[in-house]
Parts: sequence; structure tokens; C-alpha cells
Amino acid sequence: MDENKIPLLVIAGPTASGKTALAVELAKLYDGEVISADSMQIYKGLNIATAKPTVEEMQGVPHHLIDFLDAGEPFSVADYVSLASQKIREVRSRGHLPIICGGTGLYISSLVDNIIFDDTGSDPAIRARLEKQAKEEGAHALWLKLCEVDPETAAKVHENNLPRVIRGLEVFELTGTKLSEHKLNSRREPSPYNACIIGLTAENRQYLYDRIERRVRIMAENGMVEECREVWQKGGLATAGQAIGYKELVPYFEGRAGLEECLDKIIVETRHYAKRQLTWFRRVDNISWVRIDIFDDLKKIIENVQKIVAKSEIMCYNIK
Repeated sequence: MDENKIPLLVIAGPTASGKTALAVELAKLYDGEVISADSMQIYKGLNIATAKPTVEEMQGVPHHLIDFLDAGEPFSVADYVSLASQKIREVRSRGHLPIICGGTGLYISSLVDNIIFDDTGSDPAIRARLEKQAKEEGAHALWLKLCEVDPETAAKVHENNLPRVIRGLEVFELTGTKLSEHKLNSRREPSPYNACIIGLTAENRQYLYDRIERRVRIMAENGMVEECREVWQKGGLATAGQAIGYKELVPYFEGRAGLEECLDKIIVETRHYAKRQLTWFRRVDNISWVRIDIFDDLKKIIENVQKIVAKSEIMCYNIK
């Protein structure tokens, strides 16, 4: 065991698998603080459809990297790694255990593997000009421009994902080099973390699908439709459109589809997203899987995770 490394507990898995509740209980057990690894929960105001934990659900456990960025602000995986690394050091300086919790695989892998990204910089003036152009000409016009200068990035970015389209154009204007080429220059450095990675999964896929449907229905009852309508009316879909639950409701707001049809679409898209998440996490090295479809009880899941943590090297550090 390298005593200079920082102990890190990671809770990963697909949407609706119970990551947040598990992370909170583990934080209470191990005197930890939760650091989110969710690419949409970072934005202010997008609460229900992104399943942002409520104050009650946090149960007094400190949570970081949630609800801190204005909608529309660009935020890259490099930004996440930088901020999360800083938060991890702060949490550890207090003698607490950093607990990473989320379903954005790229965030988690880049952090744990210590991927170093090229510093491409930023220019508020360029970004403001591009944002103005998007309002005047539409997001599609900017995406077509990105197709011309960086087709590799454009192929991976939806034209409605305006922050990423603008970021690609901004980097090209600043550096004269495509964003896709900068990403190729990223490199892996020795990790400063001794990580115990827990992956939540369900071999019985229908079990997970049923959980997803229940959660979408509960979100709808709790005001998701009204929240999405407000975001849509404010023109915030450039960012919110990345989160499942927002863009699927637009046909309902425009009178082109019924609410039930749109909710069914959200359920289907969330299932597809969960599949992609599981595919990503199966490529992660040294992940210990816990089947939520076998235990189907938070207390039993916690007991199973405790056994995994007890065998890991992070217990050799000064944690509770």
C-alpha cells in the first residue's frame, strides 16, 4: 500500500440503481463526504429530471459539485477532473473519506485514472460572440460550422448541445487546432488515489427497467413537467436538452403529443442510457460489482459493500 495515495471510495452504476442513497449511508458509516460525478447535476435549477438529491435525501452529509454552475456555462471533463481533485484534497484534509458518486463514466474514469488534458484555455469574448450568433442564426448554423472545422467533434455532439458546439468552435479559434486533436494529446499519469470502486448492476434487466419507470412516474408527480416547461420557456434547452426528460417533453409543450406519450419516451430513453452506462462501467478495471436485483434492499446492499470495503486497501488508511 502506498501511504502517500489518497483513499477514495467510488459508487458507480446506471441511473435509478440507488447510488445516492447508498453513498449517503456509506458516508455516515465511514465519516465521508460525497462528491458528485454527474454531468447534469452540476447545473443550477435542473433539479427533478436530473434526480438531484434533496436536502432531506442528503441527511446532513456534505455534498460537492452539485448545483453550482449556471445553465449554458461550458464545462468539460478536464474541468471536472480539476474541481473534483481539489474537492478530494479538501475532504481528506478534514480527515474525512472522499466518496465519488455518479453515473457519468467519463468523469469517473478520467478522475480515477488521472487523465491529464491539454490546457486549451478559454475566451469569454469569443464565447459571447458565438452565443449571440446562435441566438440570431440558430444552433444548427453553429453546428454546421463545427462540421467544417472539426468534423470528428461534430460527429459526437448533438447540434442542440450548444455549450459543446460553442466549446469546439472556441478551441479552434483560440488554438487553430481541433478539439478532437487536443483530446488525443491527453495522457494518463500515475494516479494519486487508492480507489475502491463499487459498481451497482442488475443482471435481471427488467428489474432495473421497472425501477426506471417507477422513478420517472414519481418525478412526474413531483413536478418534473412543470420544471421542464419553465426551462423550455426560458430557452434553457441548450444545456437542459442534454438531460433525459427535458427534450422529450417539448412535443407536449408545443401541442404535438400527449403527456403520457412523452413520459413513455422518457422511460425508453432512460433505459437506453442505463444500457450505455453499464457498457461503459464494464470496461473499468478493478470494479467490484454488487447486484441490486439480488439484494433488493438497501440494508443488504450496504452490508455487501462493507465486506468489499473491508477487504480493500482504503481501510488501511485513517478512516472511521
